[in-house]
Amino acid sequence: MKSPRRAAVSILRAWAKGHAYADSLIDRHASRNELSSADRALLNAIVLGVLRHRRLLDHWIGRLRKGRLDPETRDILRVGLCQLLILQLPDHAAVFETVELGKSPVRGLINAVMRRAISQRKDLLDLDGLSPAVAHSHPDWLFKRWRQRFGAEATTDLMAFNNTPPPTIARSNPLAAGSVTTALEERLSSAGLPAGYFKVDGPIPTELLASGAIYITDPATRHCVELMEPRPGEQVLDACAAPGGKSFLIAAAQGSGEWLTCTDSNDRRLPRLRDNLRRLHIEPAAIETHDWTRPAPEAWHGRFDAILLDVPCSNTGVFRRRVDVRWRLQPQGVEELTRIQRSILDQALPCLRPGGRIVYSTCSIEPEENEELVGALLADHPGLELAGERRALPQTDATDGAYAARLESRA
Repeated sequence: MKSPRRAAVSILRAWAKGHAYADSLIDRHASRNELSSADRALLNAIVLGVLRHRRLLDHWIGRLRKGRLDPETRDILRVGLCQLLILQLPDHAAVFETVELGKSPVRGLINAVMRRAISQRKDLLDLDGLSPAVAHSHPDWLFKRWRQRFGAEATTDLMAFNNTPPPTIARSNPLAAGSVTTALEERLSSAGLPAGYFKVDGPIPTELLASGAIYITDPATRHCVELMEPRPGEQVLDACAAPGGKSFLIAAAQGSGEWLTCTDSNDRRLPRLRDNLRRLHIEPAAIETHDWTRPAPEAWHGRFDAILLDVPCSNTGVFRRRVDVRWRLQPQGVEELTRIQRSILDQALPCLRPGGRIVYSTCSIEPEENEELVGALLADHPGLELAGERRALPQTDATDGAYAARLESRA
């Protein structure tokens, strides 16, 4: 059995090669190494801690060790300093276990850096004078972009929020009989949350998940479905449905999945979508594969009263959950995504019935993907009108970032 610290280094090396997301790598390595729940929790904390604070960790390494480092040794030091300075694990365990991760020629170097970190801990943790982008571990281009839009103070608040591990929030399922019982309400806290949402403290209640009584989701996901207002009997399309969180909210609002059609562009995501909806007591009218950058089947033209387009986006509103995205995203990536988003909108429009409505949704906080794209669409389609918008900003709403716009077709 591999130690969680050694598994963390392996994950970081694989992640650096760009082959997979951090969450997938953590799941894979935890299962492969048969980690206990405690070791899995430690692995998760270390890997996500390193990725959240990667730039700050590298700043500390630069202060503690002059000269070049090979990539594996740098990742080992990131793991070690994350334990010492971010997670604040006991010094002895952090030093000993980190030194053991290195090959013989570099163990002395690793030991020296870790010992210096302990002796200089107070100075290292004093972040005054550091650029906020370094102190909060974000790329310079994103910091400058957000500072221009939100101002320096709000941008610092946003970056700090992105580095805060998110709470676990559950949505009760009205389609599951007796899902919100007195016992459930006693175990989960609903204080400060929208109706039907509960904060889960401690381990996730697996029996409630397995029975479909709850679904783990952030309250920000509700905005687009509430804006859509799906009603019983209406034909509704969830075009980018996997893994099914918003399909669940649509079916819950309609009281059934019988009028709901779910599609996704990747057929490999459909089994998980089916499993999730089945567990949540939802049987959609159809689940199909379709790439919405391409024309829709003729049979779908004019078929739907309401369409949800929760499109692929930059994910800048969910950095606290998708901790590695900030290092993958590039400025040109936002522009490329807007072309995909506009194509999806254009291809979905013919599927709307006269007088119907489309809700366009992202988990981005970038105006190019949100307000500006919707404005351009409306300028090109005078038969559409904007009937409502919702925005959630992490630094002000204390939820994931989200945008949704309701576009109505004139009958």
